[in-house]
Amino acid sequence: MKVAVLSSVAWRTPPRHYGPWEQVASNIAEGLVKRGIDVTLFATGDSITAGKLDFACQTPFEEDRSQDYKVMECLHISNLMEKAGQFDIIHNNFDFLPLTYSGLVKTPFITTIHGFSSKQIIPVYKKYNDKGYYVSISNSDRSPELDYIATVYNGLDAAQFEYNAQPEDYLLYFGRIHPHKGAVEAIEIARKSGRKLLIAGIIQDAGYFREQVEPLLGGEIEYIGSAGPEKRNELLGKAYALLHPISFDEPFGLSVAEAMLCGTPVIAFNRGSMPELIKDRETGFLVANTGEAINAVDQIKNINRQQCRDWAVSKFSSDKMVDDYLALYHQILSA
Repeated sequence: MKVAVLSSVAWRTPPRHYGPWEQVASNIAEGLVKRGIDVTLFATGDSITAGKLDFACQTPFEEDRSQDYKVMECLHISNLMEKAGQFDIIHNNFDFLPLTYSGLVKTPFITTIHGFSSKQIIPVYKKYNDKGYYVSISNSDRSPELDYIATVYNGLDAAQFEYNAQPEDYLLYFGRIHPHKGAVEAIEIARKSGRKLLIAGIIQDAGYFREQVEPLLGGEIEYIGSAGPEKRNELLGKAYALLHPISFDEPFGLSVAEAMLCGTPVIAFNRGSMPELIKDRETGFLVANTGEAINAVDQIKNINRQQCRDWAVSKFSSDKMVDDYLALYHQILSA
């Protein structure tokens, strides 16, 4: 079987720091290679893979803003589509735009929908409902207007996340700095529960950071910048708990699964996929507001960290994800 895995060109695959779509695309590609599948990863030229790498763009446009992102995306996607006949199946991890080529090629096309940036993109998915195969990354993140072949949870390499049975006493906010992710709420939770808070992530909304987050920094509240893979394991593993006070229906939430793989419980606002990721009162707490989150901090001591790890490995490992996708590939190819 020859598989083309299409990643994004916003960030490197795998990402140096931020890049959830690129991370999942990488985990899919590398997991397939380990199973002896002939894989070509279509990503930026600086990407890293044990399979074959094919690229039309050398560097990610988020890291080199001199490039026009639409031009890069068109060159990137067309590069794969012009070679579609070389593959048995194409696995699209790059949103809706590649679908607009899918009616022009004979190679089966499976698309992992990594969330909807807005309802305005759904008409593209609807157009290719009958031709493509759609996979959701959580049961909560499904459009009633689309047909899905399966839900496959995002998978992580469990070996990259070290279990830590003896955490330190700080709370952790780990994600992009944006109102949707709740950095301000995390600060309130930490302060009112009397805990130190470390904030790690790229600043996606500079105005929000400058006006609402930065004035609250100091003392026990510290912003430490973006944390790449080399820092992620240590930060997550040593945290007393991860705070995830989101204000939107998150499609998945890689940091939630990453924290639990380290044995770290998660306190999250009960929205989107959170009930699918977190076993309430067993691997963390699902709460409605900051008040409930503050109370949950006091209950973290009752969570078994080994149970967090075991749950995450059973549900969100890259091995399980790749097994699920391979089964779908075979199902599609035998149809």
